[in-house]
Amino acid sequence: MVNVLIIGSGARESALGQAFLVSPQVAQVFVAPGNPGMSLLGLTVLPVREDHFTALIAFARDHVALTFVGPEQPLAAGIVDAFTAAGLTIFGPTAQTAQLESSKQFAKAFMARHRLPTAQATVAHSLAEAQAAVAATGIPVVVKADGLAAGKGVTVALTQAAADAALVALYTDHPGASVLIEQYLQGEEASVLSMYNGTARVLFPLAQDHKRRNDGDLGPNTGGMGAISPAPQFTAAQHDQAVALVDQTLAGMAADGLAGSGVLYLGLMFTAAGPKLLEYNLRFGDPETQVLLPQVQNDFYQLTVDLLAGTAEPLNLTGQTYVGVVAAHPGYPKQTTPALPVLTPDQAARNYWLPAGVGLGANGLVTAGGRVFTVVGSGATLAAAQRDAYTKMAPLQGELAIRTDIGAKGLR
Repeated sequence: MVNVLIIGSGARESALGQAFLVSPQVAQVFVAPGNPGMSLLGLTVLPVREDHFTALIAFARDHVALTFVGPEQPLAAGIVDAFTAAGLTIFGPTAQTAQLESSKQFAKAFMARHRLPTAQATVAHSLAEAQAAVAATGIPVVVKADGLAAGKGVTVALTQAAADAALVALYTDHPGASVLIEQYLQGEEASVLSMYNGTARVLFPLAQDHKRRNDGDLGPNTGGMGAISPAPQFTAAQHDQAVALVDQTLAGMAADGLAGSGVLYLGLMFTAAGPKLLEYNLRFGDPETQVLLPQVQNDFYQLTVDLLAGTAEPLNLTGQTYVGVVAAHPGYPKQTTPALPVLTPDQAARNYWLPAGVGLGANGLVTAGGRVFTVVGSGATLAAAQRDAYTKMAPLQGELAIRTDIGAKGLR
């Protein structure tokens, strides 16, 4: 049997850890830096920061057969390049490929070069340029910070005042920042995820994230307050369109020399004029991972090593629908203090409780971040899965905040 190392500390990494741990080939799953709640799931927390590549490589060399990278920051910083140079097996894209996520300009140029449908955008390098671009584009408009922003770097400005406030906030501390001023698109948004190696890929069912903080898709953007999958509002034709865009993207990556393996995430808007790409991520999404991996009946370790060998085995799915609800600090995304108590799940609840921003206090678990944990419900239909998720959340929520409408759009 083998050991696996997962890089990251959130609910996404909790879900990945559970997926690897059920493989009959895996003896132990380490998570670096992890969080104190993960030990309740049978995962082994390794207190090494995700940017300490030298220490992670030294540990991996002696203890694990495979490293799997969860978050975007170490990917953009070149963790895959460092592990590969050390002769170690790691699943994830190179820093060059990760630019599709870490640089909005890089991604837009890639989309244009390979004729992938996306919103029109202008790159601004000063407050005055950005204000002029907003005036030319018109309201509503989308304002995007160019670099990584943990899912919170996008403002959908429905009014001139909101656009002005977003630009001032972006340029106050970074006067020369690159900012994309993008055409506003209207439609139904989907998360399209696949694991790939070159042009070989394994496709997951369509998911839908709930990015806004409050019910009814109101309030500021967050890292995600919940997700559903499969998302029943998308037709078979829309699914086929999404698959075609995945394959077109992978072909473009191969043509540009963006080789290797990893996770490809398409943020897609199905508009009246057809599907449009909103963004690329080069890793599993959070909270999408929490509702995608429970569907997979394949041995996840074998699925990953097969892809590394260039073989894409089709997924064997449960056929159930999953709803993930995120419990967050009430002040999130603006404030994550003071620390609040986190109720410890019983043994049964640990099958569907995925810790993220969790720390250890004097009297047990406490909050240590904005998004604290995800609870996942399942059922034969979206309505049944939604009921199951909120029933499971009720005894665990405590003082934390949730959205009460995860999945509502899929039920219309």
